[in-house]
Amino acid sequence: MAITIRPATAADAGACGVILYRACQILADSHNFPPDFPSVEAPTGLLSMLLANPGFYGVVAEDGGRIVGSNFADQRSPIAGIGPISVDPMAQNQGVGRSLMQAVVDHFAARNSASIRLVQAA
Repeated sequence: MAITIRPATAADAGACGVILYRACQILADSHNFPPDFPSVEAPTGLLSMLLANPGFYGVVAEDGGRIVGSNFADQRSPIAGIGPISVDPMAQNQGVGRSLMQAVVDHFAARNSASIRLVQAA
């Protein structure tokens, strides 16, 4: 798998929303948790809002031109908040998540951010 990381665009919201939905759904099902999202439209709408807001930074991972993951970060304060991050379940355990996280960490390191925090569900 040859992963390419690039900035996310508004046109990526649909593909990234599907991946976020599927990744969260599989995790919830495997632990018998309620789903994070009721349908694929919810994460697609969320990511569309993030991509439309210049206060957020986003990257996507591609394999052969196909989006296999994404990572977003809130850059509206000196302490950057990372998340949501998601990887296509079929592409997990191949370094995609690590590449996405490194790209966002590098972005904020280059901006001399005071700190970076990972936003997660407990």
